[in-house]
Amino acid sequence: MNLHRLLARRLEAGRPVRVGLIGAGKFGSMFLAQVPSTPGIEVAAIADLAPDRAREACRRVGWSDEYIAATRFTDDAAAMLRTGDIEVVVEATGHAPAGIAHARRAIAEGKHIVMVNVEADVLAGVALAHEAARAGVVYSLAYGDQPALICELVDWARACGFRVLAAGKGTKYLPEYHASTPATVWGYYGLTAEQARIGGMNPQMFNSFLDGTKSGIEMAAVANATGLAVPDDGLGFPPCGTHELADVLGQSGAQVEVVSSLHRDGRDVMNDLRWGVYVVFEAPTDYTARCFLEYGVATDASGRVSALWRPFHLIGLELNISILSAALRGEATGAPTGFRGDVVATAKRALRAGEVLDGEGGACVWGKLLPARASLEIGGLPIGLASRVPLRRDVRLGQCVTWNDVRIDTTDEAYRYRREMEMDHHVMPGRGSGINGFRATV
Repeated sequence: MNLHRLLARRLEAGRPVRVGLIGAGKFGSMFLAQVPSTPGIEVAAIADLAPDRAREACRRVGWSDEYIAATRFTDDAAAMLRTGDIEVVVEATGHAPAGIAHARRAIAEGKHIVMVNVEADVLAGVALAHEAARAGVVYSLAYGDQPALICELVDWARACGFRVLAAGKGTKYLPEYHASTPATVWGYYGLTAEQARIGGMNPQMFNSFLDGTKSGIEMAAVANATGLAVPDDGLGFPPCGTHELADVLGQSGAQVEVVSSLHRDGRDVMNDLRWGVYVVFEAPTDYTARCFLEYGVATDASGRVSALWRPFHLIGLELNISILSAALRGEATGAPTGFRGDVVATAKRALRAGEVLDGEGGACVWGKLLPARASLEIGGLPIGLASRVPLRRDVRLGQCVTWNDVRIDTTDEAYRYRREMEMDHHVMPGRGSGINGFRATV
């Protein structure tokens, strides 16, 4: 609360919050659409691999020629980050290695960083958050995306004195989706390839939403930010409507979970939460449970467990909340506090030595959520580094791919940053900096 009032004060003082955007895709465009109607926020610069495409995105979302002329467009994100007129950087590329590089440069330049790029956050967000804390800037998940909204619900429940039993989101899920590829994805969505082409829909990106990878990535981000546990064998995707959340998830044991909008036989779930987020919580006393009853709170049969949910999320249209929280309050809308969840590349089919993995949403692997300790024990290959990587040996259907299964460029900065984070987590469990034992040596 009060962000609008605080922003008005900045505007009155002639000090608007100036933003630099990296990546003018769908999320970035949705944020840009809200800028003209938010006095006090200005976009100083937009970095995109195709600056002309970024200009066209601004026109498409309703920017005037005056707004466009007042904004710098560049294909050089590093140069943009060196400028002194940017207070908050929004990283919205969706490319994990690039996101890490951009975040580290923004932090080094003393700028707050809002990480739309949840792929980068899950790959090395613990290290990035620690680096930002040392530099005295904010590292934040992006409000409007589901992880930050889930973090908000968890924080609400805990601040009210309730014990959180489960938190997560909804999605459309069937077990067969794990094998989906960019060639099969539109059939599962009920679209033709031509309809998807006309809509400008990227098959690999949409396949990541479908095959379970994006769900795993988002729940890893939530676990790392809230301290909630990760299911030992990954997400279960139980079919569940909003009226069933307390009953189905009331015994989860304080962990993340994604609920499906489909029953396993393909029937629609009643009151599904496909686009929303939820938290399940428990009354601490008999008196509190009685208050639930008195005020019409929906509970499980015990009367002690209830759920609160939000039926939809507005993606980039809500991003201002993160930007203003960072600039005006010095607060993140969710940030990693420990390395608890990881997302490991897992074979969609039998893979052969010499094949080259094609990354998130591709035809080779999907991203399975695992407890970080389990990922470290097997040497799991993070999904964020599973693109354009050749296999050294065969991998069975359903098997997690490991570092030893691939030939990877060990000089790559994202690889080195991630492996350093892993090593520090192994060496200093539960001690050190306060970020779940992570010691940064970057």
